[in-house]
Amino acid sequence: MNKKNFIKGTTLPVALFFTIATFAPAWGLQTASAAIEVVQQQSTIKGTVVDSQGEPIIGASVLAEGTSNGTITDIDGVFRINVRPGAKLKVSFIGYTDKKVVAKNDMKVILVEDVTALEEVEIVAYGTQKKVTMTGAIASVKGEELTRVSVGSVSNVLGGQMTGLTTVQYSGEPGADAAEIFIRGKATWENSSPLIQVDGVDRESMSDIDPNEIESISILKDASATAVFGIRGANGVILITTKRGKEGKAKISFTTSASVLMPTKMVEQASSYDYARFHNQMMSGDGKSALFSDGVIQKFADGSDPIRFPNIQWADYIMKSSTLQSQHNLNISGGTDKVRYFISAGAYTQGGLFSEFDLPYNLSYQYRRFNYRTNLDMDVTKRTTLSFNISGNVNNSDQPRTSQGSSGLIKNMYYATPFSSPGIIDGKLVNSSDETYSDGLKLPFTGGTGMGYYGNGFSQTSNNSLNVDVILDQKMDFLTKGLSFKVKGSYNSSFTVNKVGSGGSIATYTPVLMDDGSIAYRKFGENTDVKYSYTTGKARNWYMEASFNYNRTFGDHTVTALVLYNQQKEYYPKLYSDIPHGYVGLVGRVTYDWKSRYMAEFNVGYNGSENFASDLRFSYFPAGSIGWVMSEEKFFRPLKSVVSFLKLRASVGLVGNDNIGGSRFMYMADPYNVGLGDLANRVTASGGATNAWGYGFGTDNGTVSLGAREVAKNNPAVTWEKALKRNYGVDINFLDDRLKTTFEYYKERRNDILLRDGTAPGMLGFITPYSNLGSVDSWGWELSLKWNDKIGDNFRYWAGINLSYNQNEILEKKEAPQNNLYQYQKGHRIGSRSQYVFWRFYDEDTPALYEQTFNRPFPTHESILQNGDAVYVDLNGDRKIDANDASYDYGFTDDPEYMLGINLGFSWKNLEISTQWTGAWNVSRMISDVFRQPFYSSSNSEQGGLLAYHLDHTWTPENPSQSSEYPRATIDNAKNNYATSTLYEKDAKYLRLKTLQVAYNFHFPLMKKLGLNTCQLAFAGYNLWTITPYLWGDPEARATNAPSYPLSKTYTLSLKLGF
Repeated sequence: MNKKNFIKGTTLPVALFFTIATFAPAWGLQTASAAIEVVQQQSTIKGTVVDSQGEPIIGASVLAEGTSNGTITDIDGVFRINVRPGAKLKVSFIGYTDKKVVAKNDMKVILVEDVTALEEVEIVAYGTQKKVTMTGAIASVKGEELTRVSVGSVSNVLGGQMTGLTTVQYSGEPGADAAEIFIRGKATWENSSPLIQVDGVDRESMSDIDPNEIESISILKDASATAVFGIRGANGVILITTKRGKEGKAKISFTTSASVLMPTKMVEQASSYDYARFHNQMMSGDGKSALFSDGVIQKFADGSDPIRFPNIQWADYIMKSSTLQSQHNLNISGGTDKVRYFISAGAYTQGGLFSEFDLPYNLSYQYRRFNYRTNLDMDVTKRTTLSFNISGNVNNSDQPRTSQGSSGLIKNMYYATPFSSPGIIDGKLVNSSDETYSDGLKLPFTGGTGMGYYGNGFSQTSNNSLNVDVILDQKMDFLTKGLSFKVKGSYNSSFTVNKVGSGGSIATYTPVLMDDGSIAYRKFGENTDVKYSYTTGKARNWYMEASFNYNRTFGDHTVTALVLYNQQKEYYPKLYSDIPHGYVGLVGRVTYDWKSRYMAEFNVGYNGSENFASDLRFSYFPAGSIGWVMSEEKFFRPLKSVVSFLKLRASVGLVGNDNIGGSRFMYMADPYNVGLGDLANRVTASGGATNAWGYGFGTDNGTVSLGAREVAKNNPAVTWEKALKRNYGVDINFLDDRLKTTFEYYKERRNDILLRDGTAPGMLGFITPYSNLGSVDSWGWELSLKWNDKIGDNFRYWAGINLSYNQNEILEKKEAPQNNLYQYQKGHRIGSRSQYVFWRFYDEDTPALYEQTFNRPFPTHESILQNGDAVYVDLNGDRKIDANDASYDYGFTDDPEYMLGINLGFSWKNLEISTQWTGAWNVSRMISDVFRQPFYSSSNSEQGGLLAYHLDHTWTPENPSQSSEYPRATIDNAKNNYATSTLYEKDAKYLRLKTLQVAYNFHFPLMKKLGLNTCQLAFAGYNLWTITPYLWGDPEARATNAPSYPLSKTYTLSLKLGF
């Protein structure tokens, strides 16, 4: 980025920040001066504001209700205000409950501490902070918001709950349906996933956590919040805090739910009749003979011979219209003044959508999980607390045995022709035949079937994981007040067993037309049983930390400090599994606030990673932030009746990312392979020198001596990515905090992204090593609005809007030289696509219209164009369409630029209704494969599947519309018509009713006798309704050569009991 743009991007948020600070006082004084004329006619009321201990409260706000006439208390808690005796006054101060009093001379007002406000804390890295004094960019959601609907992964209900969080759920596969999560979008083309911690310990994902165990989830977004994580904090951090017991009687909570699960949207396939007619039309357009005879087409049309000429909609045939899901949880919490406990056990099951057709083993996608957790806190002494966390889960998943996973099954289903098989007839798998029957009818080809998984065996994966944390918290007030010491250790392990049934086969049959018109079957192969085998896997890691915490208030001054050392080791990593992966770090943090009005915070992380050379292994990652609660200033008091709270925040800092791709130990000597298989000058029949690294010593020596081959070049200077982050925030509440608003603007410069230098000439003779040469700028803003109010005693309603915008630009990627700037990813968003620019469908007017529009000759294309063929723009003006016309300048990416969340609800007496809407725009999907080209399959582009929307959205001579979604169907011009272009980049924006819950809380007379304090019956829905222009399935899923398992919508009935 040039200097001018850099200064512009830097000064804009700073200018906004200080403009508010500069003009707010003047605004307040002008308002105040207008009120002076009125109050001069009134008497002066004097009073004192004290706390419950009789101590004066300095800086308390005293405001005449319904006016801008106000003042604040002095150092002795005394105030003077010009009002009439008997006027109503509102007295308020941060941390205390507002109080309304009647004005009279020498009055004394006692404010009571607002326990809720004082204890309202936010989970931050390695601790908590009072929300009112926070200066970093942090958002959070309470656990109760995550349990309104039953889902397999917590990540699926986070979208729209908090600003700055982008979620994209590509797949609905049971046990593997977790959404991809990004915090403030992507700032690197390498790993952009955030760090996830559960109770302060790293976890690979949150997909296997029972939502009923979660107290809250916080996301840390700016450098001030994440710098303490050092080389792991660049992509943001997600902190999951589980529930803990509190002193009091035992509380028992039981929830159970049953759900019906259905696909949100399936892609419809063409019928056999439509397939045959459309195929003949395509052949005719290419000047070729039709393949499907009139007799066959008539059989397809009347359905009179469904065995020989079937019409199977494979999505309907092999997939169920619905399946069942259940979730159950029982938890108990409570404790004494010395021991507190939380114990939870939960079970979750989800059925699969693939039919099993009475095979003797499970092959539908099914998932079962059992979760358990015990959190125990014991006060060993008045100053010593010992805590234990024991948690884990056992899960099992079933899948058909396929080398392609769920995407392969879905893809093969769409590749299949509707007449390839009538399915299973009388227990026999029947395939269609392309032989000529005795009545002269013949299928020109059969294509593939959607039953490819039938009889191929099964795969069952069982995983058992265990997590154990031990924490000792020692108060050290005997040394100095507010000092404590904490030590923590965590051990985590998992064991996986993968059972496979393979090697079996299923006999197949083809129909034979007998002389009497009956159908017989010709058998191929035999039924054989699958062979059983299994493999195992294991994982293990430990983590420890030791820290000193300091938290003390000196009058109006509050100071906190943290010094922490942590270390972890992971065994059996994926690469070089015999060598553990290690990490070590040192953390420091200091915060200060004066009367909760002026705040400052400084954080530093000093971290080391084994991924880098010893002299580059450690580095500092500092960050700082400041905050100012402007609403507590004296000049602001005339505005307090409207603006009840206003805080300005700013932060800047440096964080890192060591999960940068490449390989382990890239800093070591160049790796090499050794082989004795062949002489170096020998080649295989295909021309490759496989295993040819040996050599012969001497002239008549037939022995092949040991040889070596250099595999790659390493780089001893490789290091982590570094991200310089800036954040500017405003927290502003209106109308007695009923409307709460937060606005954030942020900017990040990510440097040292790992890549191979594509600018190096190919004549070097080796592939260039990985180097830290990449750079990306990212920026955006976030807005949060929350309204919460009551009407009367029984009706409460709330509304919330979260809106996030994120953009990024690749500044450097060291790409191979190109002929045009638009051919580089540099200067574009991460994930931008190289594609032709589609202009229109060809007709006789196109050449002249093109020259008139672009003022240049009409270019030649991949083939001779016919009416209805795709026409592309010649971007470089060389009069031909080729690779030099593919541009990154157009369209969007898979990751939305805008994310929207809307939360609406109300409660009336015992009834509560809540909804959550999510939306995304400036997002697209590039359709490809069978979704783009009719009759496409992986083995044949003429005899594959056909999707129904090709029928209605393809240019045809009968419907030569320029607004068609597809060009003329063709085989001969397929390379031109189905090239990657803007024609196939489809708008995937959406607005979705993500969750809906209607709950009723019963209060039966019998409940007290049973000790039952909660009895709630609720109906909930998930992914119920989606508004989108996208035709090719669910807008979050992919329509490519790796299509997704269908996303699901659920209808849930749940019961919650509390004792």
